[in-house]
Amino acid sequence: MIRTTAAASLIAATTVLAAEPGVILPMRERAAVVDGLLRERLDRIVPELMREHEVDLWIVLGREYNEDPVLKTMLPATWHSARRRTILVFHDPGAPGEIERLAVSRYAVGDLFASSWDPGEQPDQWARLVEIIEERDPERIGLNISETWGHADGLAHSQYEALHRALSPEYRERLVSAERLAVGWLETRLPSELDVYASVCRIAHEIIGEALSERVIQPGVTTTDDVKWWCRERVNELGLEDWFHPIVSVQRASAEGDFMAMMAGGEQVIRRGDLIHLDLGIRYLRLHTDTQQMAYVLKRGETEAPAGLRRAFARGNEMQDILTSHFKEGRTGNEVLKLALDEAESRGINAMVYSHPVGLHGHAAGPAIGMWDKQDGVPGTGEYPIRANTAYAIELSIVETVPEWGGQEVRIMLEEDAIFEDGRVEYIDGRQTELRVVR
Repeated sequence: MIRTTAAASLIAATTVLAAEPGVILPMRERAAVVDGLLRERLDRIVPELMREHEVDLWIVLGREYNEDPVLKTMLPATWHSARRRTILVFHDPGAPGEIERLAVSRYAVGDLFASSWDPGEQPDQWARLVEIIEERDPERIGLNISETWGHADGLAHSQYEALHRALSPEYRERLVSAERLAVGWLETRLPSELDVYASVCRIAHEIIGEALSERVIQPGVTTTDDVKWWCRERVNELGLEDWFHPIVSVQRASAEGDFMAMMAGGEQVIRRGDLIHLDLGIRYLRLHTDTQQMAYVLKRGETEAPAGLRRAFARGNEMQDILTSHFKEGRTGNEVLKLALDEAESRGINAMVYSHPVGLHGHAAGPAIGMWDKQDGVPGTGEYPIRANTAYAIELSIVETVPEWGGQEVRIMLEEDAIFEDGRVEYIDGRQTELRVVR
């Protein structure tokens, strides 16, 4: 049997991904991709962020099944959780030295963090951590504590208290929040990740395309819950994960209530002439998608959706363009939100924007660009600036009237994953530009 190095496995796996964007890798090759990308991220992202935010020593720790969200993203593919208490330490000795990576743990963490604790010599894990800190004498010690981001607030209270007790008063004074460091780690995407991300997004699009088609939907028989559970089963069959239960709703020409009442209803039978909305998120190779697309169920004799629905959908695409045109490095999420909504109003578009970062989490760390119930700006996360090489779920909706439905309002709800780099937003695997149809 030929054995390959981790680097060779990563090259082989990513070559397959690049050649066939929708391919799903065997588990061993998935692990090679995950570990290869993780090593590159640790080598490249952590040093830049530690120096940018002037953190000399960063401690990331968690206990088995109560892991810090950041810690979970730093474990090798074969580690499904921390082991007992796992403590990762990053130390910046100063340029031109490289960042030192240590595991104050009984075990080395793969080949990424060397074990630096021998319980036979020092039985107390906290005492060993303190020895490492005092040997390096850092000026600023970063801990994952944050009031703004749950992603960056992973240090459990009991663990903070234990560390605080173990440290001398001198080093307690040097503890600082590492929230910007944690958020930067989570939100930054490397170029090598984008080919992988394209494959993940392509798979999500393919699942949605099948779900919103006559292969799954039989008008008058199939229900909205049927489509939700079909998506769950399909994702499972493919060996993937979904990170939330799919959302499926219908809007239809009716004198009964408005679109919000229709969407809030329970399980509904899908009929001819319905406008269907599907929201699906999958997780593959540690990357998440968050996608919303729409389809129209043709009536007998129809070959396309009514012109009013098609015009409404085009307005949804127009709103996407408005929003993404206002992305600029250094602008806060709240600033982008206001600029987009102001332009929409000037164009006569009735819009709501509730976009968010996506990546190592579905609702990921970084700047919030509106929430459905916060169209005047989001405190805290909305005040964070847009940074280069970050990914977003471009999520929004618009309301339009449809003449063919007697002037009834419909809501077009869209969401596509995109990357912000080189000063512009680009959809990772394209976007929906016309209504799907169920024939």
